Amino acid sequence: MKTLKTLGIIISTIIILAITSGLYVNFAKPDVGKAPDLKVKVTNERIQRGKYLANHVTVCMDCHSQRDWSTFSGPVVHGTEGAGGEVFDKKAGFPGSIYSTNLTPHSLSSWTDGEIYRAITAGVGKDGHALFPVMGYQRFGKMSKEDIISIIAYIRTLQPNKNDVPSPQLDFPVSLLNKLSPRLAEHRIKPSETDSIQYGGYLVNAAGCVDCHSKQDKGQIVKGTEFGGGMEFKQPAGIIRAPNITMDNATGIGRWTRELFVKKFKLYADTGYKPQRLAKNDLNTPMPWMMYANMSESDIKSIYAYLKSIEPKDNKVEVRSYAK
Repeated sequence: MKTLKTLGIIISTIIILAITSGLYVNFAKPDVGKAPDLKVKVTNERIQRGKYLANHVTVCMDCHSQRDWSTFSGPVVHGTEGAGGEVFDKKAGFPGSIYSTNLTPHSLSSWTDGEIYRAITAGVGKDGHALFPVMGYQRFGKMSKEDIISIIAYIRTLQPNKNDVPSPQLDFPVSLLNKLSPRLAEHRIKPSETDSIQYGGYLVNAAGCVDCHSKQDKGQIVKGTEFGGGMEFKQPAGIIRAPNITMDNATGIGRWTRELFVKKFKLYADTGYKPQRLAKNDLNTPMPWMMYANMSESDIKSIYAYLKSIEPKDNKVEVRSYAK
């Protein structure tokens, strides 16, 4: 009886601690503080830099628009730029339903520049809720503050688009754990473009290459799989996986020359290129080729230089698995 009583006390203590911890996380997190008192001075230089980043590097417009998934690479549907509404749900392997927000003045006119800045760099919305890390705030917080300010300046120029987006619905316990993700920005100085490896690393972070070209579990990158590919994108026709983009000769892109790497991107920048319509049972790449294609050639070369500098991973990825 004494043993049972002791066991009961231990179990009760564990339950009380679990409940207390859950309540603490639920009500005390995220705790990145109030949005800063920030007023962005909108200049043409900032608008152009922000436009370039948002459309061709950080590709904010990729997620915060609607994409035509019946066509190769899911190009953005004209007229939906910045309107949000793209869904990331269980069908695609996400723990619930997450919707990209409307970035146009229809939704953001009531937001201060500081609130937008906090959302982009720390992952906290205007109302204080934690954003799911499919939004790359953890890497945007490592960009230069000036680049983030330029993106905000550009967003402020978007035309209003009336599209009311549903609130996210996350499954438990991810709904609780997600509150632990937001963190304050740790801005870095943008390296000189003459230092191709360091600058390439800056671009790779901004573009989120590691997010897709790694294995993920519940929205987090599996340590040790970075750039080795393997993230799965579930589709009605099967599963498509991000390839290994390390310089491994057998399983990665080690045999690619810099010229071939650039050509792969620039193929889709050709004004004569027309995205292919897909058959019903085709798998589609989530890679927004048409957006990255208009990255400058020098920036693409810097990304290649950085990828060449990191450790190759021997990881063969079956890129396409069709449903039976």
